[in-house]
Amino acid sequence: MQTRRQFIQKAGLTTLAAVNLPFAESFSGSVFSKEDKILRVAIMGLGSYGTRVAEAMRDCKRAKLVGVVSGTPSKIESWKEKYGIPAKNCYNYENFDQIKDNPDIDAVYVITPNSLHKPYAIRVAQAGKHVICEKPMALNAAEAKEMVAACKSAGVHLLVGYRMHFEAKTLEVVRRQRAGEFGKTLFFQGLSGFIIGDPNQWRLNKELAGGGSMMDIGIYSVNGARYMLGEEPIWVTAQEVKTDPIKFKEGVDETITFQMGFPSGAVASCLSTYSLNNLDKFFLNGTKGFAEMQPSTGYGPIQAWTNKGPIEAEHITHQTTQMDEMAQIILEGKKPIIPVDGAEGLRDMVIIDAIYKAVRTGEKVMLV
Repeated sequence: MQTRRQFIQKAGLTTLAAVNLPFAESFSGSVFSKEDKILRVAIMGLGSYGTRVAEAMRDCKRAKLVGVVSGTPSKIESWKEKYGIPAKNCYNYENFDQIKDNPDIDAVYVITPNSLHKPYAIRVAQAGKHVICEKPMALNAAEAKEMVAACKSAGVHLLVGYRMHFEAKTLEVVRRQRAGEFGKTLFFQGLSGFIIGDPNQWRLNKELAGGGSMMDIGIYSVNGARYMLGEEPIWVTAQEVKTDPIKFKEGVDETITFQMGFPSGAVASCLSTYSLNNLDKFFLNGTKGFAEMQPSTGYGPIQAWTNKGPIEAEHITHQTTQMDEMAQIILEGKKPIIPVDGAEGLRDMVIIDAIYKAVRTGEKVMLV
């Protein structure tokens, strides 16, 4: 069985040239009618996070796991039995293109190493299936633009796996900020970190991951600052610290501190690291109050409070809510409070590109 990488190289994937697209992404067609109530999903990449999504989908009301794509035959057999997946909906990386002829699969959730997001998202789109892509959307903004263009050309949705955009306490903080309950919001702090283990894993391989902690968890603070402040940054500065150059090789960041400035005058101060535990916090401060979340992005229950007291909401597995909400976006055109489309993913990649440039140059990088 060929690996994903070998198959991509053999297939000679031709991608669309990067284009300057507006952030308002349009959608011109659909393979569904509104009478079709269940989004039928295949998961591509049956690793630990793919398993987490599959387990969460057991409780979904609007989305159903119906197919798999994997280069490991034993995983396919295990998932067929565990999730009741018919053999006709199982693919490997050699016969994957045949999915275009399968009317029982509506969308494919790409949960592969980061470097494979673009090529496989484009292949999914070319097969006429809607694309759900795990974050980070791509290795950089140029790749993200290609993905947006390919999905637009194919007339399919492109959604990015921003599960926190549907989490109840997160949405309540955003609602209060937009309602002006905190006054003029002037400061955001985002802390994201844990001590990463196996030094041989793909997340510490620049070719597969595209970077280090920033691509994996720093993106939460980039994205969180944007939706918590309700603005797009206009400049970034950043600094890198590396204490273990053997584990964190060239191009794989161990720790990055970064700052962002916004049109209102608000600033964000953030930390992304693979060398410290107990870092999962958002803090938003305004002229009339504050909001704090800790943990703010972890898989378990989110804890949130403001100057007026705790925020209460039922904890539902994030990926369950995510997949049900994404089904409604695709099937019914529902507009989420915080976008999860390709344009949203592209915005984050533009900022992350700028952060890496600021690290290299030591200079403030303007975004406008």
